[in-house]
Amino acid sequence: MLFRRRKARSDDGPQPMYMPRDFSVLGNAFGIDLGTNNIKIYNHSSGKIRVQKNMIAVQNRTNMIAYGDSAYEMFEKSPSSIEISRPISYGVIADIGHMQAVIRQILKAEQRGSLRPADYFISVPTDVTEVERRAFNDLIREAGVRARRIWGVEKAIADGLGLGVDVKNSQGALIVDVGYDTTEVSILSLGGIVLSRLIKTGGHAFDTAIVNAVRREYNLMIGMKTAESIRVSMNDEVSLGTKVIYGRDVVTGLPMERTLTEDFVEDALAENFRVIAEDVRVILERTPPELSADIYKDGLFLTGGAGQERGLISRLEEEVGLDINMAEEPISTVALGLSQVIRRPQFRSLAYSIEDME
Repeated sequence: MLFRRRKARSDDGPQPMYMPRDFSVLGNAFGIDLGTNNIKIYNHSSGKIRVQKNMIAVQNRTNMIAYGDSAYEMFEKSPSSIEISRPISYGVIADIGHMQAVIRQILKAEQRGSLRPADYFISVPTDVTEVERRAFNDLIREAGVRARRIWGVEKAIADGLGLGVDVKNSQGALIVDVGYDTTEVSILSLGGIVLSRLIKTGGHAFDTAIVNAVRREYNLMIGMKTAESIRVSMNDEVSLGTKVIYGRDVVTGLPMERTLTEDFVEDALAENFRVIAEDVRVILERTPPELSADIYKDGLFLTGGAGQERGLISRLEEEVGLDINMAEEPISTVALGLSQVIRRPQFRSLAYSIEDME
């Protein structure tokens, strides 16, 4: 199993993960999970998953000067001539040109500067329009990455595979993926999605709540990067329960230092946790009884980069009364699932051709 019960794990950063390989399945192939905050790419040839911040830095509106983690380092620090942006918003492509540029650069780096023909498997959110779905195909086809074939895999299905769930059997599974902009709640069975609900709450809303709480309580202005670092450090297994932060005093305008506690952060995020828990309850209330029995026995599977909050785990346990199975690699769960589709013939039927869709 690729999850642990009742225990959160902090983000280990953008380090590659090594996966077993089966070269008899495909030649050059990539699995791509386009998250708002992170882009995750599985390289079948190397057996690695690469994680980079999904950001781009453009100077004077035309010249790309950085992407990925390098662009994130510039975020909230750049002059007006440099624009730092995320090409994905709420699970859909907001700027296809910028997204293509980021993908092209990462794939070039993965293939040592020489792009070769490859098959691409891309995760697609469930609650998107057909136009938005086909945009994922256009993104890869027109990115100049020499795509042979482009396959879509439902994001929730890839999540299930990445969590070690046998998604093709009749056993029901409840999966909650908390991303940066959205949270996707899904019920899986027999290789399909029985129910799904997309909530516009995630890591971005968490960070905004922390920024607002710090300003309200301490008259201190902090940036979104600082808020994200607060969340990540508080979820670290070796966290001391406090975090020293720096910002600008609202009254004096001078730099200032404050110390935040774990309880303060959890209280700031309580309303967001409540929204997610309520939407999980809505899905459970609509779930067929036979699948509800399976879910009660197996518990809730929690994943996603913003799903590691300790307060969220305890809130879900309290509100829905289920065991919480926390993913071992919550940021890379979807990419792990895509690697299963690529490597294992029995899961290939879970992929579909976006190009053939009418």
